[in-house]
Amino acid sequence: MEEDEGSARKLSIYRAARSIKRRENTVYNALRSIYEDSIFVGEISQLWPDLPLLANLRCGLWYSPKFHSTCYFKSTDGHNNNWSFSTSRLNLHVALLAGQKGGCIIVDSTRRGKRFPDSMSKTIPIWTCVLNRCIHNHLNNMRDTAQMDKESNTSDQHHERTRRVSVDWDCSLHLPLWVSETEKASIEIRIEEWTKQLDASGADIASLTTCLKKPLRPLWISQKTVIWLNEVPDHDSWDFTPIILVSASSSSGVIQHKSTSEYSWNYIPGAGDDEESWARGLSPNLFWTHVYDLINLGPDLCNQKVADIVEKDRVYRAQRGQTTPQVIVNAPKSLESSNHFSQEVPLLLGISNLEINTKSSDEDCAISWLGSTNLAVGTSQVAANVCNVDCILNCDQESISLFLPDAEAYLHLPTVTSKLDRFSLLSNLPFSVNFAKLNLSKGKTLLVCCHNGEDISVCICLAILTSLFNDGGTFDNGRSFNETHITKWEMRRRLVYICKFAPSARPSRGNLKQVFSFLTGGRVSSV
Repeated sequence: MEEDEGSARKLSIYRAARSIKRRENTVYNALRSIYEDSIFVGEISQLWPDLPLLANLRCGLWYSPKFHSTCYFKSTDGHNNNWSFSTSRLNLHVALLAGQKGGCIIVDSTRRGKRFPDSMSKTIPIWTCVLNRCIHNHLNNMRDTAQMDKESNTSDQHHERTRRVSVDWDCSLHLPLWVSETEKASIEIRIEEWTKQLDASGADIASLTTCLKKPLRPLWISQKTVIWLNEVPDHDSWDFTPIILVSASSSSGVIQHKSTSEYSWNYIPGAGDDEESWARGLSPNLFWTHVYDLINLGPDLCNQKVADIVEKDRVYRAQRGQTTPQVIVNAPKSLESSNHFSQEVPLLLGISNLEINTKSSDEDCAISWLGSTNLAVGTSQVAANVCNVDCILNCDQESISLFLPDAEAYLHLPTVTSKLDRFSLLSNLPFSVNFAKLNLSKGKTLLVCCHNGEDISVCICLAILTSLFNDGGTFDNGRSFNETHITKWEMRRRLVYICKFAPSARPSRGNLKQVFSFLTGGRVSSV
């Protein structure tokens, strides 16, 4: 009886705590907190105006009206005793962009009473260290090659420069002071293993080596950081390429009650996190379009205003047959009449000519051509307006209206994520690959699209590339696939290739597992 009363008491406390949290985490409190923190982000970005501002998805995307690009570093990869270096989220475009611009600023936040999320405290420092190790190894290989070939003075000068850079290249693990020495030592033990994994992934380290003149190194800035404005160094003065990590929110664990002359509100640290639970359909782009109307209305009228904004935006886009802004879609750089890659650009080689996507981060609606494979990945919303593809494979829940000359050039396979159905993708992969095989074998271009162009469509492209193209990058109707045992590392190498051309790719672990099950459980049938 006492146990039942104790359980009921604990349950009541839990419900009360949840009720209090719901009252505090109102839409207005979240939006007002984000707005206040965005002022700090804007001030920091102005200290180094030449450095591009990046949002770490998804929370960081709320904290500025305009980002240069996005990245995706997960806090779970930095959790204690769960440290990881993900070859599925290499974020190589961040390193290339930092090399081109001399550094970059990454924005994120955290709800907990910490100054920085684990994505900034450990995930990104691990990432910079592993990349630096790989670049250092590549420089050493270049030095050894140059030492064997001294045919001219130019070669001697190149050898001397390579030798000097490889010796000075910093490969140390740089962690913030609040990470204990014990935890740092445990992470350092794993660095070499992660470096070997990156080398084996097929990532284009040569392009990173060419682009980065100085090693990567993280720096940390929060609202508690003391900055003397007359002593802010120029980013070019450092002997490293800075990855400036800005934690947007205040780290106070105590609820901060704030008030104006008209109303009061509660400050929420890391308010942009878990947007599904509070945003009511509002996106960062819509928020910044109507920011002053929302902030000035106050808590009582905010909910209705958000509902009106979301509904008007939905109607506006529905009338135009889309749910995201129309964009100009660039055709693939090289579409040959033959159905194979250019011999100069094999599937698993470099991307030295790849341009970094500089679009606003909230407009993830363009399609990305995967090299010269005649294969593209994108969103279903933009697919309705694409006129330079021969056929479309739509994996969104909703069908789209198209004007394709051939009715057989469109296939709709509604697919949901692994969180909703563990086998939805797996059951549709055979039809997807066979549809791709039928069209790619005729030299046609194929767009694979889903709701966001980041997960399901990427996984289907991964299955297509692995099933229908050989290791040298030639379309072979699945011949090499049928003769090869696919390993996880081989699949990851193909995923790395996709991410070179589609930096916004964020395939979930559950969906990748389904792709691997498909690749290891069957063979491509003949058409």
